[in-house]
Amino acid sequence: MSNPSRSILAAAAVLVAVALGYVFLVERSAPDAVATSETSVAQQEQSSLTNTEAAPTDAPVLTLEVAGQANGIIRVAMRPDLAPNHVAQITELAKRGAYDGVAFHRVIEGFMAQTGDVQHGKPDGTPGLVGTGGSNLPDLDAEFTNKASFERGVMGMARSANPNSANSQFFLMFAPAPHLDGQYTIVGEVIEGLDVLDAIKRGEGPNGAMIGAPDRMTKVTVSP
Repeated sequence: MSNPSRSILAAAAVLVAVALGYVFLVERSAPDAVATSETSVAQQEQSSLTNTEAAPTDAPVLTLEVAGQANGIIRVAMRPDLAPNHVAQITELAKRGAYDGVAFHRVIEGFMAQTGDVQHGKPDGTPGLVGTGGSNLPDLDAEFTNKASFERGVMGMARSANPNSANSQFFLMFAPAPHLDGQYTIVGEVIEGLDVLDAIKRGEGPNGAMIGAPDRMTKVTVSP
């Protein structure tokens, strides 16, 4: 006869695994994300230079001008050595001005801030669909790596359940999240403006959804 306690624990483990695996689904039907609540304060305050030390010296830098509850500039050293196709697509969208005005639509305390829905995330977009859209460029095949980890300040690509579905949306980590390693494509790491990242308005709705006016990327540029 089976042990009821073991059955309950097994079911709980499955639910946790599903939540972790689908933490960056862009669809509204995604289950609640699991924040890294056990991450120590010391870990959350550590420098984000762990991964960028190996970045190419001539790698492009993405500059996000943020306004709202947070005001300031976040600079991200891109990692074409890890994800050349993803970096190329983000660079192209930035040069087009596609990210200008896009909201941070999903922000979870102790975890990450998600943005980049160039289809629905602008002030004239469709609020009810923010987080479900992408760009008119094709979806990208995954470029997972074991050469870098999801540390504080890392920029990763959001996707649906299909690993080859990343397009324009991305997220910035408030804290380390090693359970994402090898599951999502790493495209860069914050080298300036962690204080601005930390100040971004948190979502108070289900799964970190924004309630009220969100913070926005007013201008996104890339250099060189």
